[in-house]
Amino acid sequence: MTTLLESNSFDAIVGGGSVSGLFAAREMASKGMKVLVLEEDHEIGTPEHCGGVVSQKGLEGLGIIPRIKTIDNEIKRAIIRTKEKSFEVNSTNQRVIVIDRRSFDKEIAFQAQSRGAEINTRSSIIGTLYENNVFKIKIKGGTIYKSKYFIDARGVGTLVNKGLRNIIPSGQYEVYSPWIEKDTIEVIFDAELYPGFFAWIIPTGEGKGKVGVAGRNINPKVLLESFLESRGKPYSIIRKIYAPIWINGYVKPFFTGTNVVVGDAAGQTKPTTAGGIYTGGMGGIYAGRAIALSHLEDEAVKYLPQYEQKWLSKFGKEFDRLLLLRKILERLDNKSLDKIFSEISSSTLEKISDKGDFDFHSFSLKQFLNTKTTLNLLYAFMGNEYRKIIKDLSKI
Repeated sequence: MTTLLESNSFDAIVGGGSVSGLFAAREMASKGMKVLVLEEDHEIGTPEHCGGVVSQKGLEGLGIIPRIKTIDNEIKRAIIRTKEKSFEVNSTNQRVIVIDRRSFDKEIAFQAQSRGAEINTRSSIIGTLYENNVFKIKIKGGTIYKSKYFIDARGVGTLVNKGLRNIIPSGQYEVYSPWIEKDTIEVIFDAELYPGFFAWIIPTGEGKGKVGVAGRNINPKVLLESFLESRGKPYSIIRKIYAPIWINGYVKPFFTGTNVVVGDAAGQTKPTTAGGIYTGGMGGIYAGRAIALSHLEDEAVKYLPQYEQKWLSKFGKEFDRLLLLRKILERLDNKSLDKIFSEISSSTLEKISDKGDFDFHSFSLKQFLNTKTTLNLLYAFMGNEYRKIIKDLSKI
């Protein structure tokens, strides 16, 4: 039996209570809209799929000054490894921190709620119907909610439902071990073990952190356990999470009519790392503001395009460049990676440390690839695409 009450009618319904959806809800509610957030899990911020790495500058751009309990750790350096080589980047100038995503998401939820948004957990959407200019959103249990706008922030599952299958499996364990250094992120490239991606260690404190792997057609569980064994005991696994990631860039259109897509569901995660706190969060903010204007003026056709235009203006070129750089990296085998790493100079590392921007990776990646060996490999691997790639890289 289903229910449909006027009290179940809203100006906007957000499907998904993660970063992008909550920011959209915050922006709409702050303009007086009646907003409902439907989160399928039992708690905002759970399960914690994300590594939680973000810059303080990015958080400021999102309008968040995190409380002390939200910050797990500050990152001072990153060690990047291949099978045979490694180098270190000083990240102090980039003001990188690791946040507790459960606390962080709850902080945004509190901002949204304090501005008037309603948030319901354990509310899994099982059907959406659009008729007579109204969305009817049915959740498990039979309740139906109505709204003029529907904001889809349900993550990678939305992309899968659209038939986009190029999803990468990943796994991340929360681990306690003495070999985790408090202020050091590690990234491990191995084209055989983690094709198309890498393994990582993100510290959340001294002797504790998040250890993860991702790659095309891998078994994350097997590779994670093998990775931990290679690092040596003692270690304890506190939590295990497996989730697919999307690294193929933004997926347009960001809206159709009054159905708006944000965050992971719109492919607003970095093609290099699949991180999306800042890029997806800004997607939610731009979407929420555009919807609020559209609602206030009753001009969806006029105002909703501002969301897509503003996001692409800020991140579009960066994502296009990162996709190009990813295309290069995915062609490299372990021998090629070792060669490239062996040619990275101390002056290159100093330039990245001084001028690198955590929120915009293309500058730093270009420095890594700007070696004679890399250029020769590009020519050998990519043939006729070589000239276009060099031309595009010159614009960074």
